Amino acid sequence: MWGPHVRQIDQISRVAWKSPLQLPSAGPDIYANCNRPPRLPRSTPLQLSAGDFVVSAVLVLGLARCTRAAEAAAAGAEAGSTRETAVEEAVAPARAVGAAVGPPRTSALTLPTARAEGVVAVVIAELLRRRALPREGPTSSPRIRRPGPGEVASPAPTPTPVEVEVLRRQVERKVVVSQAPGGPREGPSSSPAQRQAPAPGLAPAAAARPQMQANAPGRLAQPAAAGSPSPLPARAPAPAPGQVAVPAPAGSSSSFPARAPAAPGHSAAAAPRLEMQGKAPVQTTQMALAAPAGSLPPTSSKALVLPPRPGYGTAGRRCRVRANHVQVAITPESASRARNRWIINELVNLHKEHLDGRLPVYDGRKALFTAGPLPFRAKEFVLMLTNPERAGQGEKEYKVVIKDAAKIDMYSLQQFLAGRQREMPQEIIQALDIALRECPATRYTSISRSFFSSQEFGPGGLLGNGVECWRGYYQSLRPTQMGLSLNIDVSATAFYKAQPVIDFTVEYLNINASKRLSDQERIKLKKALKGVRVETTHRRGISIRYKITGLTSAPLNDLTFDQDGIRVSVVQYFRQQYNYSLKYTHWPCLQAGNASRPTYLPMEVCNIAKGQRYTSKLNEHQVRNILRLACERPAQREERTLGVLKKNNYTADDYAGEFGIKVNQQLALVDARVLPAPKLKYHDSGKEKVCNPSVGQWNMINKRMVDGGSIKHWACLTFASRINPNEIGRFCGDLVMMCNSIGMQVNTQPCVQIKKARQDDVEAAIRDIHGHSSQVLAQKGLTGQHLELLIIILPDMSGSYGMIKKLCETELGVITQCCAPKNVMKGGKQFLENLALKINAKVGGRNTVLEDALNRRIPLLTDVPTIVFGADVTHPPPGEGLAPSIAAVVASMDWPQVTKYKCLVSSQGHRVEIINDLFTEVRDPVKGIVRGGMIRDLLVSFKKSTGHKPCRIIFYRDGVSEGQFSQVLLYEMDAIRKACASLEEGYLPKVTFVVVQKRHHTRLFPENHRDRDQTDRSGNILPGTVVDTTICHPSEFDFYLCSHSGIQGTSRPAHYHVLFDENGFSADALQTLTYNLCYTYARCTRSVSIVPPAYYAHLGAFRARHYIEDDISEQGSSTGTSRTYDQSVPVKQLPRIKEKVQQFMFYC
Repeated sequence: MWGPHVRQIDQISRVAWKSPLQLPSAGPDIYANCNRPPRLPRSTPLQLSAGDFVVSAVLVLGLARCTRAAEAAAAGAEAGSTRETAVEEAVAPARAVGAAVGPPRTSALTLPTARAEGVVAVVIAELLRRRALPREGPTSSPRIRRPGPGEVASPAPTPTPVEVEVLRRQVERKVVVSQAPGGPREGPSSSPAQRQAPAPGLAPAAAARPQMQANAPGRLAQPAAAGSPSPLPARAPAPAPGQVAVPAPAGSSSSFPARAPAAPGHSAAAAPRLEMQGKAPVQTTQMALAAPAGSLPPTSSKALVLPPRPGYGTAGRRCRVRANHVQVAITPESASRARNRWIINELVNLHKEHLDGRLPVYDGRKALFTAGPLPFRAKEFVLMLTNPERAGQGEKEYKVVIKDAAKIDMYSLQQFLAGRQREMPQEIIQALDIALRECPATRYTSISRSFFSSQEFGPGGLLGNGVECWRGYYQSLRPTQMGLSLNIDVSATAFYKAQPVIDFTVEYLNINASKRLSDQERIKLKKALKGVRVETTHRRGISIRYKITGLTSAPLNDLTFDQDGIRVSVVQYFRQQYNYSLKYTHWPCLQAGNASRPTYLPMEVCNIAKGQRYTSKLNEHQVRNILRLACERPAQREERTLGVLKKNNYTADDYAGEFGIKVNQQLALVDARVLPAPKLKYHDSGKEKVCNPSVGQWNMINKRMVDGGSIKHWACLTFASRINPNEIGRFCGDLVMMCNSIGMQVNTQPCVQIKKARQDDVEAAIRDIHGHSSQVLAQKGLTGQHLELLIIILPDMSGSYGMIKKLCETELGVITQCCAPKNVMKGGKQFLENLALKINAKVGGRNTVLEDALNRRIPLLTDVPTIVFGADVTHPPPGEGLAPSIAAVVASMDWPQVTKYKCLVSSQGHRVEIINDLFTEVRDPVKGIVRGGMIRDLLVSFKKSTGHKPCRIIFYRDGVSEGQFSQVLLYEMDAIRKACASLEEGYLPKVTFVVVQKRHHTRLFPENHRDRDQTDRSGNILPGTVVDTTICHPSEFDFYLCSHSGIQGTSRPAHYHVLFDENGFSADALQTLTYNLCYTYARCTRSVSIVPPAYYAHLGAFRARHYIEDDISEQGSSTGTSRTYDQSVPVKQLPRIKEKVQQFMFYC
């Protein structure tokens, strides 16, 4: 029914506005029952905004009957009937809508409520009506004229009370007609300001950027006319009780309208534009929202408006903490970044008079900021400089072009910090942040937002294998409720030790220098040195720096090259040219340059240059050493943070002074609250049925698991050579006794005898014991039963864990519990207790549940069936260019307890953060369109497990940085909507989407480190400490929560940021729910640092990496670690996990 008219509308819109009218596709399954009216809650205002008409997926297209009026109009038009007869009848029921729409490219307005089907009919009929109007030329106007300046629009016809009631009951949501991708085009009604394009290469100034209106939580704001009020409330009203939201059709772009990209030629940075010779400006492409599954996300989504803070929390005991934030006051009026910065510094020194005496600050790329205007709009500078890295090669010409891009207005920053503007003025904050970083960047080694020195911030230490630790600090300017604040955090990272390459090789490979390198050692060394810069030592007084690109496969004494048509050996060349006799001719040669014209560098004439970060993954020994060096108690860390503030002396910083920046020298004192710990329910057969945790921890004394699992058939396999079989038998007996004592039902005897195997025969031994167990069970007549648990004592040497998990979980289908030999030998009650908790979760049991969950007393969780999701994406370490990223999604399967989580995993492109497989559609030649994906599958599993469809979704997303908020929300919320809509027509549960961040640099310290009422045993703030004021976002819904008790070092609170909220959580409700869930983590009797679903997703993603780790390492690594994913490269697919494993929490 829809098909011909959608095509006709598309044709009409192409003729009238030179662009297609976009409507969601109408699948046959969506419109199957076209005579049943939809269940639609109360209406909200209809918004029609400027630009070409693009009907977004928010439009309720659940009924084909909604187009009958338009069909009549279309039929009349096709039959050649008069315009008044065919069109006006269709438009008459909503003449106000047709009149208010007017010509395109007009300001947004709010219209009276109309029926959902009427809206679609009106939009279609209005297009038909406009085509029927006489077309006199480009300057002709439609018959219905929009009010001019100072005029008032005629009021819309008042509907009757019966019509009002019908409309109120049948409209569900806002219906947004938004601007088409591509931006506004010139038309008869465009104003001169709209038609005037900015100069190419200029950044959008404040006056040129359309003011973004406040919108519903998680929706895209629509551009409003200058000075016009926002037509939408801050939060969309909730549907009436008992009513269900109606989804967009499957395959549509969900409830988010498409975002209009920036006009061509606009730059994202509001600053003078720099052009280096040979460096083309970076071109970015902004994509519409409804991108196909698996496509790359848009580069930015500034129009996205996150939900506002619903208020501040009041639950818990009030206290105060110090944060490593300091208040900042402002009274303002191509090549490598290091080389770019050097060029700009030389330019400032040589041409200060041309810059009007100003001190510009530079971001190392294309943005240069000054505190006032320069005496020119554009100027080219030619510099003749000698590169210090290429001493002896003479001067080289550098051309730098400075163009005026935009003037930054501090007023928008003031409006944002005061909460009167929702869009963050990123360009202003970037400029001020660069100004504060300019001076440290010249004094220390800069890595991203951190600065390091080998001595300035205290002694580091050796980490082993040619790597050492440098201390430093992290610095970032952030908008907060107290205004701008400077987040400063002490840090430490690994650097290459500056030493001869020969010494590094001996230390890294742990070999004797007199022996040749094996192929395996050569490949390992090549991977470690690739990209490292070295300095030559064989030329007296001259040191040239090279970047290593590889190692030769042949030893040095076999290498020759062509010199004037004669083949000369490298050894001979060094002897003749430099009078240098090479000693390590049995080792390969370092290689610089490209493969076609390599430069050979003998290792013994090269030193590793100082100040290079070690980017490879640290081994266990190195990790222990850096933790020992960097781990500091809260009081010590606070003191060192204050020391960095004093050392930097921002008051004497010329660059900060140039921009009028004043930095407070004291850490911020922040109001906080300590939430009460929840009560935990254990089995009634235990002496202690309800537990009250103390300072984030408890134990299993006098308690029994609330739901103990059952294990009838288990076995044990050991690869530990230093543990005799009797000790293994005693360990298994103690473990079984512990499991049974705290509530499980475990057979005291294994189904086969404990077996011992060689460390070099792991896979064969596991297959053997699994097959033997199946035979024994079959001989006992236990057909259909299988080995339920395999306990494995790992080999003494590491490296087999991943292979064991892959074999057992993807091929054999058996749950495993691996134990390190040292832990087996040490034993201990606490170790056995934690092991029993893990095993119980793996076989389908529950250790404990929240008492309030059982009694249905948790708001917005236990009132209606609610599913809690957790999602995370883990990326391969640097250097693994072929390795895919791994996405994991978990979902609760046991409402209202919310303790059991099923996990699904998938692989995707290298370092791609957006989860591609949340919802998928595949066209099958036989079945047609087959819908699937992780969200859809987990919703189906929840229904099978609980007997209920989820009415509410709470989605905790881990691993997302602030710069990715818009991308993740747009694509992943779209996938959630599509997954729900694909299951049932009209099924659209309310969603709350929360990002969990742990990799940030905010630390909270007790106000008084000696007050034991404010600290735990480690000296950290108490678990349950929550902060949602002062250092949090000026207007958005976020909070810091320290939900765990510190063990060593300084606790890092988790940062929770709400990106979308249809459930209407209050601050107290979400903070309390999140904190209470942290007590349900299955693997220990402690509250954990992040909410368990996010924690479980993290574990699941890391487990899945073991499934492909060996395959990837065999392929080698690529030359870089670029975050840009080449879609032409096939993604290594994960093996399928066996269903009898996947149904349990196998990843625990």
